[in-house]
Amino acid sequence: MTARILVVDDEPDLEVLIVQKFRRQIRDGAVIFLFASDGVDALSVIDGNSDIDMVLCDINMPRMDGLSLLEKLQQAEGQQLSTVIVSAYGDMANIRTAMNRGAFDFITKPIDFADLETTIAKTLKHREMLHEAHRRQAVAERAHASLSRYFSPNLAERLAGDADGLALAGQWREVASLFTDITSFTTLVETIDPATLGALLNDYLAGMTDVVFAHEGTVAKIVGDALHVLFGAPGEQQDHAARAVACALELDALSQSFRDSWRDKGVAVGTTRIGVHAGPALVGNFGGGRFFDYTAYGDTINIAARLESANKQLGTRICVSGSAAARVDGFRGRPVGDLMLRGRAEALRAFEPLSSKQYDDPSTASYLEAFGRLEAGDANALTAFAAQIGKCPDDQLASFHLKRLLNGAKGTRISLD
Repeated sequence: MTARILVVDDEPDLEVLIVQKFRRQIRDGAVIFLFASDGVDALSVIDGNSDIDMVLCDINMPRMDGLSLLEKLQQAEGQQLSTVIVSAYGDMANIRTAMNRGAFDFITKPIDFADLETTIAKTLKHREMLHEAHRRQAVAERAHASLSRYFSPNLAERLAGDADGLALAGQWREVASLFTDITSFTTLVETIDPATLGALLNDYLAGMTDVVFAHEGTVAKIVGDALHVLFGAPGEQQDHAARAVACALELDALSQSFRDSWRDKGVAVGTTRIGVHAGPALVGNFGGGRFFDYTAYGDTINIAARLESANKQLGTRICVSGSAAARVDGFRGRPVGDLMLRGRAEALRAFEPLSSKQYDDPSTASYLEAFGRLEAGDANALTAFAAQIGKCPDDQLASFHLKRLLNGAKGTRISLD
């Protein structure tokens, strides 16, 4: 690589001396020297040569001296030239001023060309180190911008600065998986104009991902209106299940508010359904080396997706597995029942998580009493659920159980379509 050095000095003999002393390096293409007679001339040369690496500058010159040139170079945006000042021996005041204005080094007159060659080599090495630092920063910034699409800001920043972390090789991890989906979204797409749909979807996804990132979750995938979110990957989170449940409750509150705001605009947005499950999963970047596709595979992921779908029949908006609920200290929620999910031979206990305010409401206690009767095989369970509906007509989960009992079902095992 050829170094380009600008020499700024009003002594005409200096150009001849430098060309003679560095003739071998010039001949080999290791260095190219440009010359200017003062600061004004130097600025003109710099404007026409953006690839200058180093400036060797005298202090005392007509029109614009070396100190004034340094000040101009320091003020210039994007200017990253390494400057070496040439001064008379003992002129320490000007040398200190030059260093304060950004000079990298200095040499004294009369010029010792062996010292000059050493100083040039040192300055160019410093310049190369600066280039490498800026290159690494640019790479990190690009990585951060890409990773911010998937990860919370603090996690994206950590991964962007970790070259090993960017590999994100597949590995088995304990995670919590969360799925969301809007009911009847396909129908909505077919009934509103594209501009309105675009604004609605962007508004919805921006709000939902903000909530996910606030809980330090990872957006593994967005398909249309649906989100797949991971907790506990790629970074370790001991409380991944608790984060997932808390995130689900906040996503539910946001989606309900979102529905209300768009209903006021004349657009009927369906309910957002959410499923959460915790367990082992294979997670990593499975983009085939060409694309960045951080995602997860395994039974844990499939169960979370099926719990999201189960909400439609159950009448709930959030369905959390017993496995996830058991990992949350002080979990608050209502038992849904023991679900027979498609593709599974064993029933899975599921819960509807509640906020503290919802859990402390008297209606929760009456539901828990009715469910306890159902679980015990008490014939009075039907009457208990009927009483619950009488007090809370909008309790969709209680209505689901009442319909089951009226159709002759017993116990808490629930077969889903």
